[in-house]
Amino acid sequence: MSELEESIKSYFGVPNEENLATIMSVFEFQKIKKGAFLLKVGEYCRSLSFVQSGLLRMYIPTPDKDITQWISTTGDFTTDLSSFIFETPSRLSIQALTDTEIFTLSKENYNRIGNEVSEWHELEKFFIIRCFVMLEERIFSHLSMTAEERYNVFFEKHRELFHQVPLQYIASLLGMSPETFSRIRKNLEK
Repeated sequence: MSELEESIKSYFGVPNEENLATIMSVFEFQKIKKGAFLLKVGEYCRSLSFVQSGLLRMYIPTPDKDITQWISTTGDFTTDLSSFIFETPSRLSIQALTDTEIFTLSKENYNRIGNEVSEWHELEKFFIIRCFVMLEERIFSHLSMTAEERYNVFFEKHRELFHQVPLQYIASLLGMSPETFSRIRKNLEK
């Protein structure tokens, strides 16, 4: 079973092979070159993508700095969910940090699944709940943990990213300045 199939089962809770085959049939393979954008601020997000390989950075550009919302790695789904579901202009950009391979589900095919898979609305609800829980966990960590605790938890879960992406992106993702991030790193290396 492919990683995409495993992730669809995990994220959506697909109950049977026929539904899985229907969902898999509407994903399209795409390559994105390092530095290219999957989505830019102000555009309408027209796809839900699965990262087969590579890294995608989701960030919000502000006048004085970019705020990294997330870094999608192999096995992650990525989209601007608000823009995708509510058809509003995106508030964030999604850019490839490396040459990246994705499987993309267009908005049209996403809607088509609803007509072809009778359980789709339950599966969709399960996916959105998973997204919401991940967001809750991020908010909880920012409100309840010190900067050092957030660093340690993220490092344990995503150790490989510390060698793959500029560290200022991770600092931003963790809600800290590059200086605080650097200080924490130095203290932990002692």
